[in-house]
Order: sequence, then structure tokens, then C-alpha cells
Amino acid sequence: MTRPPPLKNDCFALPPGVHWTPVDEALALLQSRMSGVTETEVLPVADALDRILAEPAVAERSHPPHANCAVDGYALTGAQYKEGVHRVPLCEGRSAAGQPFDGRVPDSHALRVLTGANLPAGTDTVILQEDVQLEDGHIAFHGPLKIGANARKAGEDVQAGETLFPAGHRLTPADLGLLSATGVGRVTFHKPLRVAVISTGDELTEAGAAASDDQIYDANRPMLLAAIKKLGHEPIDMGRMPDQRDVLKDGLTRAAQEADVILTSGGASAGDEDHMSALLNETGTMALWRIAIKPGRPLALGVWEGTPVFGLPGNPVAAMVCTLILARPVMRLMAGQSWDIPQGLMLPAAFSKSKKAGRREYLRARVRQGQVEVFPSEGSGRISGLSWAEGLVELSDEAQDITPGTPVRYISYADFGL
Repeated sequence: MTRPPPLKNDCFALPPGVHWTPVDEALALLQSRMSGVTETEVLPVADALDRILAEPAVAERSHPPHANCAVDGYALTGAQYKEGVHRVPLCEGRSAAGQPFDGRVPDSHALRVLTGANLPAGTDTVILQEDVQLEDGHIAFHGPLKIGANARKAGEDVQAGETLFPAGHRLTPADLGLLSATGVGRVTFHKPLRVAVISTGDELTEAGAAASDDQIYDANRPMLLAAIKKLGHEPIDMGRMPDQRDVLKDGLTRAAQEADVILTSGGASAGDEDHMSALLNETGTMALWRIAIKPGRPLALGVWEGTPVFGLPGNPVAAMVCTLILARPVMRLMAGQSWDIPQGLMLPAAFSKSKKAGRREYLRARVRQGQVEVFPSEGSGRISGLSWAEGLVELSDEAQDITPGTPVRYISYADFGL
């Protein structure tokens, strides 16, 4: 007589005797095995926003290149003027931005200067025009003067030859300003990492199309493609593929030819129609699965024709969490950036939860009045929780009893780069 196994009411319970790879162990293994894969190109700084440096960016000249004036006023030698009232003759001419004074200011004289102008030779200090009285070709003012006041030294911001940004740095709008200010016109970058996205499942159809009761709209593909773009990589849409091993095999081969890394969703478990993990097992490249993470237990990690594959769960929340926690740092490394795990902030909880030991857990969360709220359902199919949330709460592998006020680690979507 056939004896069925006992019913498991908790589908997320960890089966006894099975090794589950902790998140930190999986990340350490991925970090040790992955490296940059993208080619490089030289581009003008104007086209460099959000690009990743392949070589250090070095200042071509100092900033400022010459000592200059921080205010409108009069330039002179500050050490000459101690306590008391001083009456100083003016030189003819002036120094203005783009129109420097041609010559040297004689000792015990002053010169009219404007903001941004080169500080004329023979001077080291600028006195504000509001602090002087102009009369008969002289200026009168009260001393003492602070030597170097209202004047910027040459190179006080950046010296020529100084490294502005290291290789692996992603350039921001402010960075483009600094590069331009120091004369850097062209920089060497990594080409964007190409990330292919495949959705698998006979039940999927495209949003906007007619759908039968047994079909669902593909949410993962547009979500993951958008996340990849937001993270600074080049998304490649490989479309939806049915639960047919030959079709999926051909799709993986095409993706490997077009992309540097492949993200798939669905088919990563061990069921009859879970072809992704089966294909990776057949090639002998399955590196890890059964990661001790919730949501996201069915996760296949492997290689297809030399291209890394992240076989993500089909449930949208699990797919997004696994992308942020496991795929994101790998993609950063492959794109030429440094390995990065967001640290987040420790904030008081506004919720209660009793967590079992054994798995790292991530809850959809947001901060209100300085406390962390979590989405009322932990179901990984509840995609509305991803929009409701503004980040994730990370609960460590150990057992925890959380009550309102307990410090928890909150990682905002912005910390992940979204």
C-alpha cells in the first residue's frame, strides 16, 4: 500500500538533512568567482553621466588654475596693514574674470578687482568694496587685514595630476562638473553591462492582451527590465518562453550570445515543469540553489555557454528580492564597479514578528515617523507590496522576536540604486 508523505503545512519550512546555503556564504562565493567582463571605450565627458570609469580620472590642471578673488573689492598685500586707519593709492586698471591685470601691483598700492578675477601679482589679500571709502584715487579702510582674506589659492580645490575618481566609480552630474573644471575632456569607461531577461511559463501572457482564467500577465519581465535600466545596465528583452525545454534551451543560447548575464524567472525549482534548473544541471554548471533566503527559496545559479544565469523564482516579490540581494552585487562587479552590499540603517520597528532560525528574511517596508512599517502580508505573490514599500527590512539568519521599538535593519530602494 502506498504511504503518502506527511502534509507540510508550512511550504517554507526547511527540510531536515538538506544543506541550505546561507546568503552570506552564497554572496562570498559569487564575489570570489566573478569579475569585470565589459569592454572599454573612450567618450567625451558630456556623454559620461552614469557611466563607470575603467581607468582613474586625473585632473589635467589645477582648480582654480590661478589664485583668484572671491569678492568684488581691492587687492593688496595684507601684511602691510596693521591696526589703525590706512589710506592706500590705487593702480590704474583692474582685474576682472577673463580680463586679468597685465603687470604687478607696486608695494603699498591696491588694485580694483572683481569676483572670479585672477589675483594680480604683488597681492595676496582682497578687501571688500563695502569696507573701504574711495576718494581721490585712494582707498581708505580700517586695519588690521587678515592675510589671504577673500582670495582663493591656486589649486586649493584640486591639484593638477590629482586623481579625481578611481576606476569603478559611476559618474554623477556633480562629477561631470569637476572633470570639466579640471580640463578633463575625454575619459575611458566600461561599456554598459548587457543583461538579458527571460520569463518562462505556459501560464503567462502580455499585459493588455486578452487573458483566460488560467493565464496571468507577465509582471516580472517589465519589472526586471526596468530595474536593470535603473541600476545603470543595458536591459535586453528576450521575451516570454513556454515550458518547453527545447525552446528554453534555444532561448538561453540566444541570450548568451547577446548578453553578459541572464536573468530568468520561473522554472527554478524541482518540479516537472521547472526546466531552468534541469537545463543547468544537465550541463553540469549548476553552482548553487536552495539559498537560505525568504522570499526566494527556488533559486538557480549557473552558467550557460560561459554566461552567468540567475534562475529567479516566478513569484514577483521573490524575483525582485533575489535580484537586489544576489544578482545586483554580481552585476555591479561584472560592470566594472566595486562589490557593494548596502548596509542600511538601524531603526525602531513599528511591527511585531516571531522569526525562526535558518534563513535570511526580507520584508517589504517603509519608514513613517521614524519607525519601520512592514506590508501586512509576506506572500511573495503580493506584488502590490513592492509598490507600497520604499525598501526592505533585513532579518538575520538567527531566530528573532521583534516587538514595536526593536531595532531592525532597513535598506531603502535608494540604497540599492533604485
